Amino acid sequence: MTTATFDKNKFSKVLKELHLPTVRNIYEASVKEAEKNSMRYEEFLFGLMEQERFDREQRKNERLLRQSKLPIDKTMASFDLARLPMKEVQKVKGLLDGKFTDRNENVLAFGNPGSGKTHLLCGIAQALVKNGKRVYFSSCSMLVQELLAAKKELKLAKMLKKLSAYDTLVIDDIGYVQQDREEMEVLFTLLAERYERGSVMISSNLPFSKWEKIFKDPMTTAAAIDRLIHHSVILELNLSSFRLEAAKNRSLKTDDKTKHKNREK
Repeated sequence: MTTATFDKNKFSKVLKELHLPTVRNIYEASVKEAEKNSMRYEEFLFGLMEQERFDREQRKNERLLRQSKLPIDKTMASFDLARLPMKEVQKVKGLLDGKFTDRNENVLAFGNPGSGKTHLLCGIAQALVKNGKRVYFSSCSMLVQELLAAKKELKLAKMLKKLSAYDTLVIDDIGYVQQDREEMEVLFTLLAERYERGSVMISSNLPFSKWEKIFKDPMTTAAAIDRLIHHSVILELNLSSFRLEAAKNRSLKTDDKTKHKNREK
């Protein structure tokens, strides 16, 4: 019985056609490692497939993160959870697996300017991306302008359909820029479209009692709030400004260094 000659080039071509780039890149080194350690065939094959799966997951996460437009530096690792009350910490930890998006629930973060609302929501959203969720981040003002432009071009329905493909939308600083009535209408249309069909994550400096400044009309305001809070987790960041605290700490460090130098003189 003759043994067929192994054609590396043909094998590489097959792996390329099967879209197995990792196996294609590492199989020769893996063969040597398997021979060195006397691995069984199934162990060798499992190792190759596991590495392919891992790399594919990494590439997917990188792609989802690029598409999300999330600020890369705003992660849970860089957010100081110790600043939050324990009740809010428990809420945050319960959101990190992303299951709230499967239930089409919303996350609403309220707090003073600089309290870390945006950072926290982005950190949660990055955790969702790692779990394979599709996320889209935008400031409220930018998103409203995009919706308004789509409406004027008679493409609002198309844009809403595109946004519906995301597991959650992170809408930052709703109410920071007070919209006129036409802008308010497209924002309300988006929230109504997402109701019980998709999750939204919203940060706001304004409590609900002041949302009439956003939606202009009491009935529209009540309808918007009702849709958002029906299935939601509310995070209250009643904290002092993180940016202000950081600035004070930098100033104190500078003063300490100056005093130390003066003493040395």
